[in-house]
Amino acid sequence: MAGERLLDAYLGWLGGQRRAAAATVLNYRRDVAGFLGFLTVHLGAEPDRRALGALGEADLRAWLAHLAAKGLAPTSRARALAAVRGFFRFLARTGGPENPAAAALGSPRRRPPVPRALAEGDALLVTEAISAEAAPWVAARDRAIAALLYGAGLRIAEALSLTRAEAPLPGSEAGLRVRGKGGKERVVPVLPAVRESVAAYLALCPHRLAPGDPLFVGVRGGRLNQRQVRAAMIALRRALGLPEHATPHALRHSFATHLLAGGADLRAIQDLLGHASLSTTQRYTAVDAARMMAVWRKTHPRA
Repeated sequence: MAGERLLDAYLGWLGGQRRAAAATVLNYRRDVAGFLGFLTVHLGAEPDRRALGALGEADLRAWLAHLAAKGLAPTSRARALAAVRGFFRFLARTGGPENPAAAALGSPRRRPPVPRALAEGDALLVTEAISAEAAPWVAARDRAIAALLYGAGLRIAEALSLTRAEAPLPGSEAGLRVRGKGGKERVVPVLPAVRESVAAYLALCPHRLAPGDPLFVGVRGGRLNQRQVRAAMIALRRALGLPEHATPHALRHSFATHLLAGGADLRAIQDLLGHASLSTTQRYTAVDAARMMAVWRKTHPRA
């Protein structure tokens, strides 16, 4: 039986026995028909059961590469692969042959989303804002944390893991030693404004902190956790009317994005962020390119 007739039988089974929704059947028709059309060109003839059973992983990867070349997103390619896998399972149930290559092939990996940075003014506002509801020392603490995220590019966990002895304070130009993911250490420079923010917090903190105690503590003196930092950021975001993506981690994204926009070297940003791979840091080039395109569309006379 040729591929087109096999597809009709598969779709009839989906809509009849499986009671799939009409939209699902339509999507599967498009995806599997596209697959069979590719194979007709790839193999030089319309595939039948025997040809479908003989397909190897290389043939299926060639099809996925064809979809990628057409501009299909990883999610769309994964959906198409799921439809084709279902088609092969149907063939195995209705006389074969089985094709293990389809089941063994991994789904296309979805790219991590491009980080969303805050506007420079919004990021600075977070580091300088004074909460009308929080106690003065708590507001100072939150500003100091925000200053470390935006001014030094720390992760939330990295900032909260600092001890009192490690506090970057005015009068010193030493870099801050940070313990990052996987236990890797890096040394980052600390701006004077960040040092002053940390000093302002310590001057107001009501708890006596020993050198080995956590630098950032809650109202009872225990180590602050990430959930509390996120909750404080939500409250501040609402009070200041900031966008929904104004999160603690967005401050770190903003640190990298604004450095890149200012002409910083990508390798230097990688070192500052503690990324093991340059490809992770390269996501910020997409942010900067998108920003430049937005400026171009807004200001260029021919845009």
